[in-house]
Amino acid sequence: MPPPVTAVGCGCKNHQVVPSNIHDFFTASASVAGALIGLLFVAISVASDRLSRAEAEGQLHRIRAVAALTAFTNTLAVSLFALIPGHKIGWTAVSVAVGGLAFIVASLLSLIRVRPVRGATVRDGLFLIGLAVTFVIQLIEGVDVNAHPGDSGAVNTIAILAVVCFLVGIARAWELIGGPSIGIAHEVTALVRHKDGAEDPQEEHPPPPAPVQPRGGVPDKNAAD
Repeated sequence: MPPPVTAVGCGCKNHQVVPSNIHDFFTASASVAGALIGLLFVAISVASDRLSRAEAEGQLHRIRAVAALTAFTNTLAVSLFALIPGHKIGWTAVSVAVGGLAFIVASLLSLIRVRPVRGATVRDGLFLIGLAVTFVIQLIEGVDVNAHPGDSGAVNTIAILAVVCFLVGIARAWELIGGPSIGIAHEVTALVRHKDGAEDPQEEHPPPPAPVQPRGGVPDKNAAD
């Protein structure tokens, strides 16, 4: 009886691109991204007066809105295509990363064109640069997944970047609707100024004016009262 034929040398190994233990994450990620996109549309409708302004401030709010939408859409697209069997997540990660980088370049040029360099502009620029770094890493990992379908490490990195996009998008949406912001640098500066003002009460409560004396040196009773 001939020995059984094994499939060792047939080269038909089925490399699983997305590990089964991370499928639940992408399922939850797609659900959360869809819900956040819906809430973002509500926030945009609430802040429609800010977005319709023609001056530089309106352009800044429009950049924030599109940045949040880009971050959420990136996560939604990657998560949905990760759930489709086959080599889908790699090309999807590359495609949406290229689109995100194109948006960031346009946004940075817009910030330089319409706004002078100041604290708010620098902060928005840093957010965009952070999102650009996220897209660059996602682009590299997407190419790695296409080149090595059996490498689960690249897929795990893309999953982590999806969480980063969630955080960036939520921060942009919060500033879009004018949510309160409490920064440690601002609070420390305000506390120091408050202490300086409390230590010098003469500036807050100046002495009362001296009574006016009429000519002849006799005090005026009404002024003294």
